[in-house]
Amino acid sequence: MEEAVSYMLKLLDERGVKLDDVAKIVHQLQFPYNSSLTLEDCRASVLAVLAKRDVQYTLLTGIALDMMAEKKLLPAPLQDIMEADESLYGVDEVLALGITNAYGMIGLTSFGYLDKEKSGIIRELNANGSHIHVFLDDLICALAAAASARIAHKSKNIKLYDWQRQQRSGRLAGESAVDGS
Repeated sequence: MEEAVSYMLKLLDERGVKLDDVAKIVHQLQFPYNSSLTLEDCRASVLAVLAKRDVQYTLLTGIALDMMAEKKLLPAPLQDIMEADESLYGVDEVLALGITNAYGMIGLTSFGYLDKEKSGIIRELNANGSHIHVFLDDLICALAAAASARIAHKSKNIKLYDWQRQQRSGRLAGESAVDGS
């Protein structure tokens, strides 16, 4: 395993998040569409997402801000906003969306679903009063959503658009099926 991925797993573990916590959420999202999906498949997808440098930088940034807030190192009023986990503070979601954007609409919609539902470790992070996880709960939503979308995009069960059939029928290059133009 790449050194950077190992470091990210260690950092997440120190913040209370294990690889399997994220993999279980990925499994929960994708199993209805792929009944042969295993937890190991989900772990592998999470690790593949964690291997992306942009994802690593995003996680490092959000986790550092959470840790600084716990140590009361942020300037006012940001410190107060972080301690209160203000509902209108959307910077945490904006940062997390940087992870999902590379995985298309499936990643984006899965992120929104997870952010609203707050299942598994996400709920625990959101409710943990002894630590500040303003960014981490959203980052885990994004990590799980991205890993889930990655699986969906690679699925052999997905029906893809048949470009060759359309080309054979002559309905490419601006031809309309309705009026033949």
